[in-house]
Amino acid sequence: MELDLDDDLDDWSDGYLPKCLVVLRRHDTPEEKMNDQIRAQINAGHRFESFAGQRSENAIKWHIDGHDYMWAVSEMLDNARDVIFIMDWWLTPELYLRRPPAKYPEWRLDKILQRKAQQGVKVYVIVYKEVTQTMSMSSKHTKAALEALHPNIACMRHPDHIGSKDTVEFWSHHEKVVVVDNHFACIGGLDLCFGRWDTHNHPLADVHPTDFSLTLFPGQDYNNARVLDFQDVSNYVSNAVSVLETPRMPWHDVHMTICGTVVLDICQHFVERWNEVKKRKYMNDDRFEWLAFPHNVSISPDEPIARHPHRAKFHEMGRRFRQRFHLGDYDEVEPPFTPPPHGTCRVQVVRSVSDWSHGVLTEHSIQNAYIQLIRESSHFIYIENQFFISNTGSDGPVIVVIPELPGFAGDVKNESGLKTIMAAQYRTINRGGHSIYEEIRKAGYEPMDYIRFYHLRSYDRINAPIKSLISQMEKNSGVTFHEAQIALARQWEGRNYLGQDAPREVFIKVPQETQEGMVVSNQTPVKTEKVTVPTSYEAAVDVVRRFEAGSDPIPDDEYVAASVSQHALQADTSLLDELWVASAEEELNCYVSELLYIHSKLMIVDDRRVIMGSANLNDRSQKGDGDSEIALVVEDEDMIHTTMNGRPYMAARFAATLRRKLFREHLGLIPPQNVTHQKQVTWAMKPAPDPQDDDSDLPEDAAVADPLSDSMLDLWNGTARKNREIFTEVFRPVPSNLVRTWSAYENYAPKVKTGHVAPDVPLSRVKERLAQVKGSVVEAPIDFLMDEKDFVEGVDWIGLNPTLPIYI
Repeated sequence: MELDLDDDLDDWSDGYLPKCLVVLRRHDTPEEKMNDQIRAQINAGHRFESFAGQRSENAIKWHIDGHDYMWAVSEMLDNARDVIFIMDWWLTPELYLRRPPAKYPEWRLDKILQRKAQQGVKVYVIVYKEVTQTMSMSSKHTKAALEALHPNIACMRHPDHIGSKDTVEFWSHHEKVVVVDNHFACIGGLDLCFGRWDTHNHPLADVHPTDFSLTLFPGQDYNNARVLDFQDVSNYVSNAVSVLETPRMPWHDVHMTICGTVVLDICQHFVERWNEVKKRKYMNDDRFEWLAFPHNVSISPDEPIARHPHRAKFHEMGRRFRQRFHLGDYDEVEPPFTPPPHGTCRVQVVRSVSDWSHGVLTEHSIQNAYIQLIRESSHFIYIENQFFISNTGSDGPVIVVIPELPGFAGDVKNESGLKTIMAAQYRTINRGGHSIYEEIRKAGYEPMDYIRFYHLRSYDRINAPIKSLISQMEKNSGVTFHEAQIALARQWEGRNYLGQDAPREVFIKVPQETQEGMVVSNQTPVKTEKVTVPTSYEAAVDVVRRFEAGSDPIPDDEYVAASVSQHALQADTSLLDELWVASAEEELNCYVSELLYIHSKLMIVDDRRVIMGSANLNDRSQKGDGDSEIALVVEDEDMIHTTMNGRPYMAARFAATLRRKLFREHLGLIPPQNVTHQKQVTWAMKPAPDPQDDDSDLPEDAAVADPLSDSMLDLWNGTARKNREIFTEVFRPVPSNLVRTWSAYENYAPKVKTGHVAPDVPLSRVKERLAQVKGSVVEAPIDFLMDEKDFVEGVDWIGLNPTLPIYI
């Protein structure tokens, strides 16, 4: 197996492009071994054995949930002058970064990138090339759609799988990175793709029968991955989920915007990846040029990059974009850029990379950072993560918030992926012989005094009284609701949408009653409704207009709220005050609940140190030779006076304010985020170096300021307990501590459409109880299936299941 090299590269003898590529392994020639040794020496000189050292005076800003982050990144992209780097696990070109889309049509990701490319900005994108047999992201569509926009946009897909010379198995590129002009950057848990945009309200409903322009989640962006994974994502209009009856799965996440010298290390990571993928896959494709590091080693000769084994070659033949941090005597920084210092945060980039992902020997500095930060903790640890499969312990109290269920479609009893991940987490928490709880009990202590686990859950009411409103509007207009829904997505696609691959019709899955409770598998029959896609933009506009007009003879329907999720926060009114003009039976059928999916990859230690990025707490992300990941360790040197366990304490502003805001959101101690009536851009929506809102004078902030005070712990645990009791009574969601065996599961799960109210609960009781929900935090039912020993101790866990590493 050989790779044809261009003649002008034959003199490369430093090991970056070895002349012989017949063998599949690397790092075995003298040149490669020398390069590996140089990297190892650089890493050894840094904390956590990272490729990058610590950098001071950076502006780092946290953003909670997609609404705030995506507005910030839209502003960053729009301000780009020279270059944009994007690295994503999944990137959706049709993603609206500002919403409602009808109000911000020009703020769709592909339109922003096209606009900047037309202005001369170079755009470089690397996306994970998925295993198509098991994943539905369609990186092929991402690449084709982006590169069709303008020649200044280039998109790489990596790795190849079947027939590839690299042994990649099922590992993925998992970073979520944006860099603008080598000066601003973003790192965190949010991919720029469908399903991630959300507000602090976390609505489950998005039905606006009388005014479709208020839609927040258009087309495929309305999704519930637990019920049905994304389908045919290249066809934006093909939303297979019925918004009339299926709640969306809300998405909680955190991300950072960054300004400061640490951006240079993020650039280094991107340039290394870009050039490595070009070497392996796009060597002879002129669309993909080599890149050079932006660093100026003549001004800063002590930068570790000066010793990088490929810096000189990259500089010699790669395109280099300007940096504005290390400045010469006569260098000036033009607006909107500002010269250092940019902020008060000491920051270090850490990562998980290896030969398959990055062309280097394995680096697991993220894992090293997690272990060291946990071991050095003195008071308190707060963790939010998509997964929790770990055996690292802490001496101080720990609060862990993880998803109630993995975000995959399928039935937990029969779907191996769901079952394996849940079992692995329970083995970490309280079962299997060596779990955290079991080890704490062996030492003679009560585990709940040291570490507790929680989930998030939401409720809403879908404004879809089918008999009295929707059916009447369909009759009045001659248009079905689903025809109008698909026409709206077609309308937002624009006039040039209908190419040869565009669908002429789509099929929407209408939910049926199920006893599966958690998710819908193929055991539940599926009813589909065929909908014809309008053939032109004008026809789509007309379909929507005609359906909306069908409400004209119906009084008061326009005053019914499209969502009531804001009442879990500090809304001005009560859920009991919400108007409903249809029958009580229809209102009861429109209340729904769904887990609030936690996708964060975050740990806050002692309200002083933060690690945040793309890495989950599992082997895939942490070991370095699995998924490729990137994260930041942030230590703010701006200290604030507070208390810890009732004693005076100095906390770091970045860590403390982030933890407090997360607690307040989960406890319902923040105002609703109603974007349809948004009057102004808040500080939370602005990227770094713009400052964060200062909420320290609010009583709600004071209530959560001390994470170890009796009052805060009583508030947190009391809210989580009461919320869990309410959701259990009204919806009977599973997992549940009331379900300890598979037979109990089958008897407990209500026979209703997924997420709807359990049988025999009257509307008055539903509203009375849901009006008492505060925030979204709920206790984790850690005794779920406790009496099913094979669940966590079967053959899968004694080395007989070779697929286990894929899941954990």
